[in-house]
Amino acid sequence: MSILPSYSVQPPIEFGMDAFKKGWFTETGTLNGDQALSIQVDEVLYHEKSKYQDILVFNRNDNILAFKFPSKSKKVLIIGGGDGGAVREAVKHPLVESVTMCEIDEKVVEVSKKYLPFMAKGFDSPKLTLFFGDGAEFIRNHQNEFDVIITDSSDPKGPAICLFQKPYYESLKKALKPGGIIASQGESFWFDSKLLSEMIKMCREIFPVVDYGSSYVPTYPGGQIGYLCCSMSPDTNFRYYTPDIHQAAFALPLAIAETLDLKWEMK
Repeated sequence: MSILPSYSVQPPIEFGMDAFKKGWFTETGTLNGDQALSIQVDEVLYHEKSKYQDILVFNRNDNILAFKFPSKSKKVLIIGGGDGGAVREAVKHPLVESVTMCEIDEKVVEVSKKYLPFMAKGFDSPKLTLFFGDGAEFIRNHQNEFDVIITDSSDPKGPAICLFQKPYYESLKKALKPGGIIASQGESFWFDSKLLSEMIKMCREIFPVVDYGSSYVPTYPGGQIGYLCCSMSPDTNFRYYTPDIHQAAFALPLAIAETLDLKWEMK
């Protein structure tokens, strides 16, 4: 039985470029489409429908996010992530020897290289081996091979649905080396707590350790922002990740922690 809701009902909120207001991009914020986020667009760089999805690239000011791998991670697998952001960060780490990526939509990579070169520069790394195909099928053919597996997928709709289901997570476990970890796209606990609760229960049947964290990403529906950044130099490029941010990501509101059946301790 699938844990995913039905998508046969037309979302009450229209989404896409100019759906809500001319010059703005609107994205629905829940799986059922009853909330949305609109972002003002400076310039549409590219818009076309590929075989799998609607690809839209637009220009506006943005922040840079960074992340960290465990210290012994040498082999990394990325499922999805066609924009190249995850690859860009993965190949930076000196302990990472190889990054394998499987993306279903070749068009996304092509568009990112052309319009988002700052994001796609990781595609030029000699550490990277790139495959195009179904990530769920790809992972079934690899066992005991990777230290870290990142699932950088779209929402659980269309071809991405299988990446949120039990057989996929069972394949992830088999593909990991002893002590390996996975990190998967986990939606929003404000909008999708029922789905997340079921996914956490499912993963607890597969993995000995399961946890859920969040971060502030204002470009996603329901995102939050609360930065205090100071510098003596006007050229400072503030980055997001710090050890404090990492620890705080797992400090969930009590009501959410209870809903997801995650332990809470006084510290």
